[in-house]
Amino acid sequence: MQKLLSLVRAAVDKYNMIDEGDRIAVCVSGGKDSVLMLLCLINLKRFYPKKFELCAVTVDPQFYGENGDFSQIEEICRENGVEYMIKRTGLYNVIFEERKESNPCSLCARMRRGILHDTAKELGCNKISLGHHLDDTAETFIMNLFSGGRAESFSPVSYLSRKDLYMIRPMIFAYETDIERVVRKENVPIVKSRCPVDEKTNREDTKKLLADLEKKYPGLRQKIVGAMERGKLSGWHE
Repeated sequence: MQKLLSLVRAAVDKYNMIDEGDRIAVCVSGGKDSVLMLLCLINLKRFYPKKFELCAVTVDPQFYGENGDFSQIEEICRENGVEYMIKRTGLYNVIFEERKESNPCSLCARMRRGILHDTAKELGCNKISLGHHLDDTAETFIMNLFSGGRAESFSPVSYLSRKDLYMIRPMIFAYETDIERVVRKENVPIVKSRCPVDEKTNREDTKKLLADLEKKYPGLRQKIVGAMERGKLSGWHE
């Protein structure tokens, strides 16, 4: 956990993600990335020189018309004095039952973002923390390049002017393997995704492609992110 926490602090410091008096909505899906991000920010809050507040938000798509079980996340928040809100939604019904979307991930992501933005404002937050890591950044770059001809990906910090909200990604320096290692070692509770297309997406295909390419080009994901930073793409500059 200490190594991961140091990577989070390095990202927070380098990109000025946290300011004095911030109230940050931590987006917690229940997956390994978001739960570990919540734990890292809880730990960071204890010693970081700039004082800030945390609350946690889960957008529940209600897969198969049922409430998701986020009791373990509730317990983490209760033990650490973090306000927690679960927004129950009909996303599953709209996307999979009514519209029967052929590309459900895109619409789901847009709708979830809108709900998350509104909930953050409702909770009086000025920032939203998302659990994207280094692998996500490299994968998104490749997906955008191959599918849309765009050389862009996530930015460490972005500003949503319509809502007057900042989006921060404090896990941006961490590899997925770093996260998986801590989850196993610390026995971090994870909520298993019930999404019908989980692990059957374009992102999964891209993840496998990059893993194969890294056998020939070691450190490829880090090189992609480094190139973005040097080229000042997508906000990747100090």
